[in-house]
Amino acid sequence: MPSKSSETPHGQFSPDHIRATWSGTASVEDAARALGLSRSKSYDLVRRGEFPCRVLPIGRTARVVTASLLRVLESGEPEYNRASSASPNPS
Repeated sequence: MPSKSSETPHGQFSPDHIRATWSGTASVEDAARALGLSRSKSYDLVRRGEFPCRVLPIGRTARVVTASLLRVLESGEPEYNRASSASPNPS
C-alpha cells in the first residue's frame, strides 16, 4: 500500500509503481493523491458520483478500483460511477 508521504506523479503515484505495488482497490485518499486532488474534493466527487474512477461502496466506506485509476491516469479520460440517467434521443 502507498505511504502517506507526498511524492510526484513520477514516483509513488506513477502508473508503473501503482501497477506493481497496489492491490485491486485503493483508498479514496490514495487515489486522490495519485490524481492530484484534495481529500475533501475527492469525497465530494464520490458522494456526487463524479469521482473520475470507479468507486465501490462498501458499507460506510468506499474503495477505488485500481484498474480504473490506472486507465484514468494513462488516458486522462474519466470513468464516472453513475449510470447514465439520460435516455437515448428518439430518432
